[in-house]
Amino acid sequence: MAIPRLNTGPATGVSRRAFAGLIGGGAASVGLGTLAVPSARAATPTAAGTASAARSAALPPPSSKGYWDAVRRLFVLDKDVLFMNVGTVGSPPREVLQTVDRVHREVAVGAISAYSNFADVRAVAARGYGCDPDELVISHNTTDGMSKVIAGLALKDGDEILTTNHEHSGGNVPMALAHDRHGVVIKRVALPVGNDQRAEDYVELFRKAITSRTKVLLFSAPTYKTGTMLPIKMLARLAQEHGLTTLVDGAHIPGMMAYNFHELGVDFLAGSAAKWQCGPGGTGVLYIRNKVLSRHNPNPLPEFWPVVSSGYPAEGGRPPRSDGPKESYDIAADLQSVGNGSLAIMAGVGNVCEIWDRIGRQRIEKHVLGLSGYLKELIAERWGVKSLYSPKDDPRLVCALTSFAPFRDRDDIYDADKATKFVARLKDEHGIVIRTSDFPVIGSSKNHQVVRVSTHLFHQKEDVERVADAMWRLSREMS
Repeated sequence: MAIPRLNTGPATGVSRRAFAGLIGGGAASVGLGTLAVPSARAATPTAAGTASAARSAALPPPSSKGYWDAVRRLFVLDKDVLFMNVGTVGSPPREVLQTVDRVHREVAVGAISAYSNFADVRAVAARGYGCDPDELVISHNTTDGMSKVIAGLALKDGDEILTTNHEHSGGNVPMALAHDRHGVVIKRVALPVGNDQRAEDYVELFRKAITSRTKVLLFSAPTYKTGTMLPIKMLARLAQEHGLTTLVDGAHIPGMMAYNFHELGVDFLAGSAAKWQCGPGGTGVLYIRNKVLSRHNPNPLPEFWPVVSSGYPAEGGRPPRSDGPKESYDIAADLQSVGNGSLAIMAGVGNVCEIWDRIGRQRIEKHVLGLSGYLKELIAERWGVKSLYSPKDDPRLVCALTSFAPFRDRDDIYDADKATKFVARLKDEHGIVIRTSDFPVIGSSKNHQVVRVSTHLFHQKEDVERVADAMWRLSREMS
């Protein structure tokens, strides 16, 4: 059986037919040139994978009572453990595991290489994220995306990046490198926490901190420490008013929020495909605005160079970046082309994006935010609303992460060991997995130590009640 040709031009990738076969089991494999894999070798795993995936992917109508139970059955999570730490790592659906395993085996049988910019995979993912394929890169993770953006911006000595005091090391480290290497100045906005803020309050904090030397607005949305969804659209408009570049650490956005990246109005957004999106490990999402968006971001494109690439012309000479509504070239293809890639992992990313589109991204967002809102209400009823470090009343600031202080004694808010023991006992005694979080708080000389709970599409109302009850009992026992 001849293998479909793998195109490697500047704006091409695995052929559409080949990619459809990869994620659906319809083709034996893909490769370069005329390399062939004996069909008998590949037929058995492919056929088995297709039938099994079809069974696992079947879902009842969304209005049916057992719909979210059926969604839960798409996953292979341990039934004896209630896993509520998706903010750290997700769990791929059974169908995706089968796709990755099958394609890995077919690639091994045929010794198939994949020098590609994976245009078809990017097209599938871009459809769900509300952008164009030339603007979307399947990266390794959020840190990889953040590093590539900061390294590719034309920042120089004295330029300022305005950021926050609640950033992840995935953003802090590349900023530190820019400071040490180029003399870039890092300024931080101290973020308030809890339920007393409005979206406008955060925007005003950034507005007051902008100076004539500010070049980049960099912030996490949501913040991984507290689960505060900073108002992306409002901050993007603020940046546009001042001619600033926006870079969002959106690690938790893909798979959780049904955002349209164009409508957000940002220049760059780096996220994870292996957390809430539940893709294969070591995968991320990087959005790069590659055209002027008259409605959402009419500003010129920032100067940006695809610094990690084997797709950029070796002789140089790419045209200037677009100054209109049409891209001048596929900049995502340059960043995606980095030597021999993984057909299996990329097929897994395409597959999981199709599953999310099949379920409906708006439906998923409504479900996970609804569960998170219910959890926040239960916490406010029992521990009091002041125990919450995640907003609950301003819908513009909420997400599916919930951080709160579980102990009755307020002095325990500084006790990192006690928070760690709380999380360990919750797992050992109640079979529930969450995590700790710590962060600076305005007016406090020491970081506050809290716990963080993630509610996702494989959870239901009874899971929220179970974790709330278990944490309430445990907090009483540890008081």
